[in-house]
Amino acid sequence: MVKDIIAANENVLPNDKELAILRENFPACFHNDGTFDIERFKEYLADKVAVTNEGYELKFLGKNYARLVASIDTTTVIVPDEEHNSKQINQHSNNIYISGDNLDGLKHLLKSYSKKIKCIYIDPPYNTGANDFVYTDNYNFTVEELSDKLSIGEEQAKRILDLTKRGSASHSAWLMFMYPRLILAKDLLETDGVIFISIDDNELNNLALICNDIFGEDNFIAQLTWEKKKKGSYLANDITNIKEYILVYAKNKSKFSGLIGEINREEETYPCVNATNVRDIRIIPAGIKSKYREKNFIMKKGEIISDTTMDLILHSDLIIKDGVLAKDLVIEGNWRYGQDNMQEYARNNELYITRDLYLRRIVSEPRYKGLKDLLLRLGDSENTGYSYNFDFDNLQSGGWGSNEDADEEQRLLFEEQSLMSYPKPVLLIMKLLASMQKDNFIVCDFFAGSATTAEAIMRLNSKNKNLQFIMIQLPENIDEKIIKATGDDKKNLEKLKTFLVNNNYPHTLDYLGFERIIRAANKIREENSDTTADLGFRHFTLSEPSAETLDKLDKFLPEENSLLIQDNVLQEFGIDTVLTTWLVRDGYGFTTDFKEIDFAGYSAYYMGKHLYLVNSELSEQAIAVITEKYETDGTFNPENIVLFGYSFTWTEIEALKTNLARLKETEKNLRINFEIRY
Repeated sequence: MVKDIIAANENVLPNDKELAILRENFPACFHNDGTFDIERFKEYLADKVAVTNEGYELKFLGKNYARLVASIDTTTVIVPDEEHNSKQINQHSNNIYISGDNLDGLKHLLKSYSKKIKCIYIDPPYNTGANDFVYTDNYNFTVEELSDKLSIGEEQAKRILDLTKRGSASHSAWLMFMYPRLILAKDLLETDGVIFISIDDNELNNLALICNDIFGEDNFIAQLTWEKKKKGSYLANDITNIKEYILVYAKNKSKFSGLIGEINREEETYPCVNATNVRDIRIIPAGIKSKYREKNFIMKKGEIISDTTMDLILHSDLIIKDGVLAKDLVIEGNWRYGQDNMQEYARNNELYITRDLYLRRIVSEPRYKGLKDLLLRLGDSENTGYSYNFDFDNLQSGGWGSNEDADEEQRLLFEEQSLMSYPKPVLLIMKLLASMQKDNFIVCDFFAGSATTAEAIMRLNSKNKNLQFIMIQLPENIDEKIIKATGDDKKNLEKLKTFLVNNNYPHTLDYLGFERIIRAANKIREENSDTTADLGFRHFTLSEPSAETLDKLDKFLPEENSLLIQDNVLQEFGIDTVLTTWLVRDGYGFTTDFKEIDFAGYSAYYMGKHLYLVNSELSEQAIAVITEKYETDGTFNPENIVLFGYSFTWTEIEALKTNLARLKETEKNLRINFEIRY
């Protein structure tokens, strides 16, 4: 498998993906030699799209390099944490925590989760100049190779490679870092999915430009403003920024169902537009109180009530008798709340008919002031289930959480402060996720940091949500970061290292998030003893095969005696890693459990449409039993047999193919596809 990926990567070009889409949908626009006929393509568009020769375009040094990096497949393998994953709380969990470079992680995820992620939240490095971001990568292109692949001069190729090797923190380096990750993120999102991206002033404008370039300007939803603290420092010599931003983009705004709840323009410190612009039908039940100036009146079906914020069309007569709605009312308009919310507010006597907005939610209590109120809203009227013992009524930032709250969360979970620089508060992520008009979906955070997103999801799930998380965090070496750091950053890193040592973890940043999820889950279970929420997670590490293994892959020829080959992926990582990597590649995901089958003493592995043969010594008797099972077991129909090439001789492979070829002539009429992976 790794050998095939390396070979395929040799021929990858930055525009391969776009050309594949064009070839699939407009085959007549390609000549026999593979060249694209742009004039013929224009003819297809002539009556539907206005084609211009001028336009606005984002350009930066390394943009095509970033597209190339997004197109190259990863050669890493997925190593399951068998000890952790076998624990009772984790073995059936659908939550995933990945230790590895998020670029590799996203490429693995796309093989199983393409168009399956409803929501992505990320808090990437801000490129503040304070050593929180430098760009490096492991793609060892020569100047000549890059010049040829990108069709650029060698001088420009050298400038790009210089950015990738010397640890640049320039705007171009940051854009080159973010661009491929956002390309892959877009492909992960469902058609009606959404991405939230935290950012500050340093790269806000550049982030908006690349998001417009990747997601499309017409899929922009909002720029949210988060007040991270109430006031600046008295020691500051210039203007102190107390706010950050969250850019919100839909995969396809026309399919996006919008955001509900707390996110609206009335929230002073967190402005946002309601993303639902389609006109929806709402049914208002009889018995709703009226705030009209007249106690009794009637309006006929079809009448329109206009206001500065919405137009409402009556689909049934509006009849008010003695100050209450006489019968169910059907109305079309632009709505902040969904039908379920309207029903809930009606039951709680929080919905009124008014003259100005026609229907308004009126509550006696102030707007939700913090996490306590959000949890109460999600269904727990007595116990908030929140373990940090905050003074909820005095939470900062209008109830969205602040930097101070996030630091306090760390202190109470880890018994230390500042283990992670600039974490986001749990409440912020909870409210973003609670604003989605769904209760059951997958959330991905590929800059997981201290795993705030994972904790937010588990807390929502303890209140009857059903969300799954996929976290990816780079295992940054803390020892190396300490050497380069100075001042408070160095002190905080040393404190983090001590924490990891005391908890018997490697000195890498990913284990901070790993431990946070465990501790947060324990807190939630303590306060919600009857919860059935998924509070476990499965852990995987992305690892690159050794230089020796890659060297053998490069030189190995299939006709050689593969059983004599040493330094292969199976020997280096073991069978669980090989099978996990293959299952993800074949679309079965990280949490699918394969079935082990014994064929006359030979162990094979079965999942869906695939039968995996990894172990060596495939006997003639085992081949006969495999064939017999195909012929006699009506539930056993894997169309693909995948073999680990180093485990078999040419004779064994040919014997297996010959025996299974006769299935084409049986009632099953199966044509088995054979694939040899290395």
